[in-house]
Amino acid sequence: MRIYFLSYKPAILKLNGLYVGGIDLFERHINVDLKDSLLAEIVPGDNLQPVNFFINEHLLSSPPPFLDVYLMQSEALIFVREYGNKNVNLKVVAQTRFCGNLVTVFEQGGVYMSVEGSSYSLVPLHNKFSQARCEEKMLGGYPVLAIWGGNILQILDAGGNRIFLNEVESAEFSTELKIVAAFETCTAAKAVCTYSYDGEKLTLSDGKTVETRPPEQGILHFAFFESVLTHGNYADYLDGELKGKAAALKDYLGGFVSVTVPTEKFYSEHPAERAAGLVYPKAENLFEVKYFAVDLDGDNKISNVYPVE
Repeated sequence: MRIYFLSYKPAILKLNGLYVGGIDLFERHINVDLKDSLLAEIVPGDNLQPVNFFINEHLLSSPPPFLDVYLMQSEALIFVREYGNKNVNLKVVAQTRFCGNLVTVFEQGGVYMSVEGSSYSLVPLHNKFSQARCEEKMLGGYPVLAIWGGNILQILDAGGNRIFLNEVESAEFSTELKIVAAFETCTAAKAVCTYSYDGEKLTLSDGKTVETRPPEQGILHFAFFESVLTHGNYADYLDGELKGKAAALKDYLGGFVSVTVPTEKFYSEHPAERAAGLVYPKAENLFEVKYFAVDLDGDNKISNVYPVE
């Protein structure tokens, strides 16, 4: 079986103790027999902890919490999305008192947030919150605490409960919350969303997806599937006959969570297909990639969408 490796940090890969090569965000692969149950060790830099696991059938059905595994027909991709930090000394990143709560963002082998008030909570955070900043805001007449970690915004209510967590380009706090979030798509799409707030929860009151540039001809099919995913005007990609079935087409494609480029092996077996990989959740940290392709008419409109086995 062909196994691809990705790591969010540059690292080296060892198999059964032997150095194999470097891995990063560029796909690299090996061919293995899962019955051999190879011991993989991935060692990053930056004083981070290595991770290790056996490459076997169990890995492809129940990945450990630090890995995401993607199943792709006769292939699989392993993505290491987190490493522990060897430095376990406590470091307070940000601390503030808010509505009777003591909110602390700190590092200790990872990044965490504790909220101490009428109750106590401790939650892990993305490593971007290692440079956190806190701002008290008024939203719909109620106090909230905005905590920024790079481009990730977390909002707490007066009780210290998390009511929002997402990557955003900008956020406006007034009678409503208005955020702009960028998608990594062919058309540089952005979501513009407005939420009302009643002091307990946010409710989406308005939202639209804006595609800021047209897709290039060779990647139009990727742009279409991304538009379906991001709730854009995907019907604009369809020909007259298929446009009337746009809603049914979205149901047909189902609940995929991302769009990916097919592998080299797929392209070698299906060289003529205008295909993309749609990623579907299967279990905790486990995903299945299904390939769908399109046909184009003479006006470069999509006239057919079908699965590729």
